Amino acid sequence: MLRPATAADRTLLREATWVNVNHVADRLSHEDVDRNPQFAHYFDTFPADGDFGYVAEDGGRPVGVAWARCFAVADPGYGFWRADVPELSICVFGDRRGAGIGSALMGAVVAHARREGLPGLSLSVEDGNRARNLYLRHGFVPVGRDGNADTMVLTLG
Repeated sequence: MLRPATAADRTLLREATWVNVNHVADRLSHEDVDRNPQFAHYFDTFPADGDFGYVAEDGGRPVGVAWARCFAVADPGYGFWRADVPELSICVFGDRRGAGIGSALMGAVVAHARREGLPGLSLSVEDGNRARNLYLRHGFVPVGRDGNADTMVLTLG
């Protein structure tokens, strides 16, 4: 079951951000993520104007989440492309990966963005992250590179 994400889900978004940062290996602690404004802005004020997201639940337990944040040019995310294009984050928790949850979440977020008339969605994906295939299947294309990560964009408009 998918439901809209709310301010009550900030703890879940924090956990998902931590999982995403550590997708290859444990690099940072939860406290490191909290203290780093470049990570914390993915969850600490959600939802601000224009932000939206969805939580996938199984038996009332969150198994995945996808959310889009509208970042300013002065405070961009890792996948920032343009100020009018929200940045997408997505996380499916461990044992539920590969079960279609990521695709369902992606579909919900893209449908929401289309309903709102958004010009697109952007994201950042590091080399070696298997989620890259999900993004490509849903029409995201690389538009830039920063270190070992691509910025990818899905054009909707």
